[in-house]
Amino acid sequence: MTAAELAARLAERAAAADRAGALPQDDVADLRASGYLALASPTAFGGAHAPLRTVVEAQTTLAAGSAATALVAAMTLMLVGNARDTDAWIDERERLYRLVQEGALLNAVASEPAMGSPSHGGLPATELRTGSDGRTLHGHKTWATGGEHLTHLLVLARDGDRAVQVVVRNHAPGVRWRTTWGDGLSLRASDSHDVTFDDVRVEPADVLRLRQGPKVRNVWFTLLVAATYLGSAVAARDALVAYARERVPSALGHPIAELPALRRGVGEGQVALHVARATLHDAAAAWDARRAGADSDAEIAKVACVQAATRVTEGVLRLAGGEGLGSGLALERHFRDARAGFAHPPSSDAVHMRQASLLLDPSTD
Repeated sequence: MTAAELAARLAERAAAADRAGALPQDDVADLRASGYLALASPTAFGGAHAPLRTVVEAQTTLAAGSAATALVAAMTLMLVGNARDTDAWIDERERLYRLVQEGALLNAVASEPAMGSPSHGGLPATELRTGSDGRTLHGHKTWATGGEHLTHLLVLARDGDRAVQVVVRNHAPGVRWRTTWGDGLSLRASDSHDVTFDDVRVEPADVLRLRQGPKVRNVWFTLLVAATYLGSAVAARDALVAYARERVPSALGHPIAELPALRRGVGEGQVALHVARATLHDAAAAWDARRAGADSDAEIAKVACVQAATRVTEGVLRLAGGEGLGSGLALERHFRDARAGFAHPPSSDAVHMRQASLLLDPSTD
């Protein structure tokens, strides 16, 4: 099943899923059956070993069908892709490959009520404890996209004075989900709920062994997030174009697609989308080629895509007029979903400051 075919299946359920505020089980089944979750996996483990450039293009297409479900899929892809392409891992990467080969749906859960996103630094409150009969996990995570549909969680936890990742099987004794998502502004069907860990047993092999050294941003995460929100805007554009061709007001006598103001607005949106897409693809190609500054390119692409998505989806709503405010064209859903882009790291402020530092601060080379 191609990304376009999969997106069409997700699109059939997207409106109802948004109204229900829940990720459809059929979407998860389609993700698994299609092979989409294995795009980044090595061929030896049943995957396509696709380069990031290919995956971000597929992700944009998928998100046009359902941004919420596409974001869930991105979490598995970014874990596997990052493990495949970086040397941060020691030998656990093969464990992730096998899990995906067996149909796993993964996410790395890190944010917490007090700490917020770990991108700002600090140790998590979620912790590993050692008792007479072994080690256990205790804590509370927020925005765990995928929710109860996940098969495994990679949990950021405190182990003494250092942070570690712990592989936890979902629904293991002590893993409890709290329904905290579903009626927010954006991505209502992403099941980004809270999860708590109360005396969850942890085996030694479940504490991932990562290499010591400076933390490198997961470029796969950055660009797959960017592609997801760009996909929302692509869907909004396509919906408006179809509506404009078909809508013939009686007072006008011809399709509104012939109106100069609408044509100018559609053209402006297309330019914004084209620039953002080109920036996204170039950043992904830079990573695939291990080009110097690829991580910086990825940050810029994320900001460009989110800005384009918010601008285009708002413009589409204005061009559609009152009809766009209802649920019939799905424009209001695409508009809402695109607004979640700013919440994912890196923030535009952080990117702007880092870009300024690269230009203005003395070189340390």
